[in-house]
Parts: sequence; C-alpha cells; structure tokens
Amino acid sequence: MSEQPWTIESIRDALGNPALAQRFLGEINRAPAHELLRVFARWERIAKDTVAAVRRGREIAAAEARGEEPAGEWVDATDRVRAEAERIRARGAA
Repeated sequence: MSEQPWTIESIRDALGNPALAQRFLGEINRAPAHELLRVFARWERIAKDTVAAVRRGREIAAAEARGEEPAGEWVDATDRVRAEAERIRARGAA
C-alpha cells in the first residue's frame, strides 16, 4: 500500500483471503468501543505483513524467472526438517 492511511476497507482488501477478510470484519464490528483501536492496530499490522510478503514473493518469482538467485540470506533448513520428521516418526506419528 502507498503512504495512504490504513482504513477498514484497505485492510480488508490487503488481506486478500476472503475468509481472513471476513474474520477481520467480524472482529472489528464486534469490538467494544474501548478496544477498537487495539483491534484495528493488530489487523493493520497483519495487513502490512501480508502486503510485504506478497511483494517479496513477487520479487523472488521475478528473480527466478530471470534466472537469478533471489536476493537475501537463505538458510537451508533441510537437515533440521528431516531430523524433526524422523523424531515424529520415531514417536509413532503417521
């Protein structure tokens, strides 16, 4: 989003997912007056994070389409994920 102030409408639109937007609208509409600012601020942060993640995802996709490595520090978590999966399997989980 540009430098425009966040509104209920812009937060709803930025969330992208209809179910998430509906959850936001439900919370903001049911919030008591003394909690409105807190609820709004929490969802504003979620919307900002969502917009930033979408922007970053598009930047990564564009870099990969150009055959470039995505910018930033990437941590290979393969071994950690495999070790965790093995621990889960060892406990008898599916």
